[in-house]
Amino acid sequence: MSKQMPIAAPHTWGKYTPDKIFTVVSNATQAKAAYGRDQVINGAPGTFLDETETIFCLPTVETVYRSIPMNEVVAYSPLEGAPDFLEAAIQHVFRDFRPAAHIKAVATPGGTGALHNIVANYTSVGDAVLSSEWCWGPYKSIAEDALRRFETFSLFAGDKFNLAEMEEKMAALLATQERLVVVLNTPSHNPTGYSMTNEEWKAVLESSKKLAVPGRFIILAIDVAYLDYTEDQQASRSFFPLLAELPENVLPIICFSMSKSFTLYGQRVGAMIGVSRSEHIADEFFKTNQITCRASWSSINRGASKVLAAIYANPELIRKSDEERAAALAIIRSRAALFSSEAKTAGLEFLPYRSGFFLTIPCQKPEEVCQVLNKANIFLVPLAKGIRISVCAIPTSKMSGLAVKIKQAIDQVNVQANQ
Repeated sequence: MSKQMPIAAPHTWGKYTPDKIFTVVSNATQAKAAYGRDQVINGAPGTFLDETETIFCLPTVETVYRSIPMNEVVAYSPLEGAPDFLEAAIQHVFRDFRPAAHIKAVATPGGTGALHNIVANYTSVGDAVLSSEWCWGPYKSIAEDALRRFETFSLFAGDKFNLAEMEEKMAALLATQERLVVVLNTPSHNPTGYSMTNEEWKAVLESSKKLAVPGRFIILAIDVAYLDYTEDQQASRSFFPLLAELPENVLPIICFSMSKSFTLYGQRVGAMIGVSRSEHIADEFFKTNQITCRASWSSINRGASKVLAAIYANPELIRKSDEERAAALAIIRSRAALFSSEAKTAGLEFLPYRSGFFLTIPCQKPEEVCQVLNKANIFLVPLAKGIRISVCAIPTSKMSGLAVKIKQAIDQVNVQANQ
């Protein structure tokens, strides 16, 4: 029997890959049904679960959402997003650190939508998109689905940001392409929990200025999905004014999402925020990305966008949502501190963690290690060179002792590999 000829266009052939995170979550859910919730550790979700393992929504967000009139919930948003939402997004991202530059925003379905538009509008087919080798997996999917390549640099030099290798890769790519998108996820990087310092940011921006020679353009896609899960909310935003100092051919675009900051994960609301010293470039940013929205998803979830607008119209609601988020952050920090302490005692290496939803264990054969852990009803996410642990999702009662079990699984796989 002859092989069926694919109907899909040739450039799509073979691109299907099951999503690892959702697969692990599904396996953990099945294990809970078979063995009971208390017997299973699900360290895969990218959502904050409280100490009863229930997905959490900021109470203020829920109250405001339920107060939105139904005619507002069901209506279309403008293609670029409603003006009150866009201004609220800008206010929330920058707060006291708004750059002294021309700033424009366009609504997107989460940070993913922002990244989609950036790749679509600031690279050409066949170009490379650059990010760190430890990164959120869909960066690669977004680039390759748009017929771009995805290249990486080593994130760390010791326990610091690897500026030298990033600059080296940027220079090499700019030798062959006019435009380069560099995706940087900070603060509270996924999957490591690393946050760049202001000194590291200054160095990155100086490198960008140096490499952005006439005829070359650098787009810094700054993914701030975890902006509000840092120890110091002021410090995490204090690098933003530096963006106003960039030349016209370096364009920083902040990718904002309501998923984590406002616990509206499935509502798919965010924004891309362009910052430029040039009014012309800022206007071009707005117009170019607005039409791509129309051609991709049309408009965003109006009801959820109205939540942010309503909160930022009332200082008391801002204060309350900040307090509620801080309480969730305190739980995450406590879980991370417990795991880190036990990991150090057990001799389990983990990558530099500062804050955020995840931390990462580097190891050989992560798939095999996770398979060993699965037999003990422990479900974590295997990466290319390690294992991601969702400190946002594992309750404190199950975090205790986890580091030792991971270390034992790694040792077991290493012994078997050497036999």
